[in-house]
Amino acid sequence: MAYSLLSHLECSRTGSRLDADVVQGVSEAGAPLLARYDLDAVRAAVTPADIEVRPHDLWRYHEVLPVRDPAHVTTLGEGMTPLLPLRRYGEAIDVPRLLMKDEGLVPTGSFKARGAAVGVSRARELGVEAIAMPTNGNAGAAWSVYAARAGMGSLIVMPVDAPEITRRECVVSGAELYLVDGLINHAGALVKDAVARRGGYQEVSTLKEPYRIEGKKTMGYEIAEQLGWRAPDVILYPAGGGVGLIGIHKAMLEMQELGWIGEKLPRPVAVQSTGCPPIVDAFEAGLEESTLVEGTHTLAFGINVPKALGDFLVLRAVRESGGTAVAVSDDDILDEMRALATAEGAWVCPEGAACFVAAKRLRAEGWIDAGEEVVVLNTGTGLKYPETVSVDVPTLARDGQVP
Repeated sequence: MAYSLLSHLECSRTGSRLDADVVQGVSEAGAPLLARYDLDAVRAAVTPADIEVRPHDLWRYHEVLPVRDPAHVTTLGEGMTPLLPLRRYGEAIDVPRLLMKDEGLVPTGSFKARGAAVGVSRARELGVEAIAMPTNGNAGAAWSVYAARAGMGSLIVMPVDAPEITRRECVVSGAELYLVDGLINHAGALVKDAVARRGGYQEVSTLKEPYRIEGKKTMGYEIAEQLGWRAPDVILYPAGGGVGLIGIHKAMLEMQELGWIGEKLPRPVAVQSTGCPPIVDAFEAGLEESTLVEGTHTLAFGINVPKALGDFLVLRAVRESGGTAVAVSDDDILDEMRALATAEGAWVCPEGAACFVAAKRLRAEGWIDAGEEVVVLNTGTGLKYPETVSVDVPTLARDGQVP
């Protein structure tokens, strides 16, 4: 039986088919490519019951992942992160059926490890020797670590303001790292130029290769499996490039066609910062894609993306499933990080905290009903953002006394 039932790649704008067994970037239309599978063959080959007894990593879904030969799988044990009930915090915001998918527990401390694991594995299988990418921090850290694991080289360019720990992850894994005095779009221009001049590198910028999304979609498969093969009512996701939201929506559609879940799709919420809200602005204006936002700034650095290549796919997914898009402030993000940690002992990343702010607001506005099952994606560990918590506490003398 085939390890992967990958069929072809499809242009996300025109629907044209491309060969999946050569290195591909974007389509002739300049749009992201989507991996397609022979779902009839998947249905005949595997059932949810078969999957449930497999090892607890994302490769348990290998029939709907693109790596054809398991010998090329590059893994650090990523996947199957917990889906945690947040009862005290949920009751405080009147969402008693609130759950958190905690991606801070995967290798490299963020959900970017999923896309890196699958993207690097497929690149390795297709003979790629080195990857190059711009990043806001966590993606570059993850791809450099997995490239090292695969024996591949990596060229990473990130804004100088990116979280310091992500720089260290790149350096320790042997990446060629550069900082740029600008945003991720400026880093992207530098990577594009370097790849054109050097040759021998595959550019793996967000949605400029087809397989990062396949790793990210496994969050959707896991959520459904962890809920007994059904979808929740609402999923909130911090949307910078938006790959995870696109991927989760793709997973839900695949599982519907496979007959693994029911007819209901979760309502996705794309969460952004008021300091960088291009997708929210486009959603509210009824546009099919966003426009470039200048002068953006937010402490939730992972969603500081002034213009995403796949913005139209995010907006399509949100609208097709009856979802919405919300922008929240940095002050509210910091407040909710502390509130969640105090109530539940969970120190989430700023991007994850943004989703809790949005959940609180949407419940207050009545968009989320009190009885609905709501899943928030925490996309990374708060430990990567120590600057978000100040420690101003007393120092006691050795012979002193705690008050």
